Amino acid sequence: MKVALITGGSKGIGYGIAEALLKEGYKVAITSRTIDSANQAAANLVAHGDVLAIEANVADFNSQEAAINLIVEKWGQLDVLIANAGVGHFAPIDELDINLWKETIDTNLTGVFYSIKASVEEIKKNKGHIFTISSLAGTNFFAGGSAYNASKFGLTGFTQSVMLDLRKYGVKVSTIMPGSVASHFNDHQPDSENDAWKIQPEDMGKLIVDLLAMPARTLPSKVEIRPTTPKG
Repeated sequence: MKVALITGGSKGIGYGIAEALLKEGYKVAITSRTIDSANQAAANLVAHGDVLAIEANVADFNSQEAAINLIVEKWGQLDVLIANAGVGHFAPIDELDINLWKETIDTNLTGVFYSIKASVEEIKKNKGHIFTISSLAGTNFFAGGSAYNASKFGLTGFTQSVMLDLRKYGVKVSTIMPGSVASHFNDHQPDSENDAWKIQPEDMGKLIVDLLAMPARTLPSKVEIRPTTPKG
């Protein structure tokens, strides 16, 4: 038996990963900031396997600890963490609201720290795997992206350092850096026609499944993934 936790697993990339792991026989916990969103996703995912819906906010360490406790109480272990929850706020620096800066850093960077900190001892017990979902924006900066770039550049560096910290315990740590994904990110409503050129959530799920199947001796520490053919 293998158990995975996916933060922000009620839609988009997180949902696609949850579906893929359930089909591989994993027991999967998904979190959302509202229990209604988590329950709705779980109701759809349960056809593929054993899923647990949890209300949790990655920007609250106590909330993350409580989520881990629920998982261990239900299944007795945690093998895989996918730190996926994230937000995007975009504006030039002279227009960027201070609160939006704080929410971006608290969710995309500090939130991942909290998720890993809360779960690391359980992951170490099982020589598990931690994935963080960064972005190509974590290595390529752009105008209007100061908050998002800062959070994802920080997340990429943070994850690579954590990888070096934990490999001695047999724990794998990987950061995934996707380009354009057909998801609900930044309040986008995916459209099967207009978003067909983008990476799909199920593609991200396939990637995670493939990386988990890598030989124990091989560590995919950082993976960039982008659409084969960009729009226009």
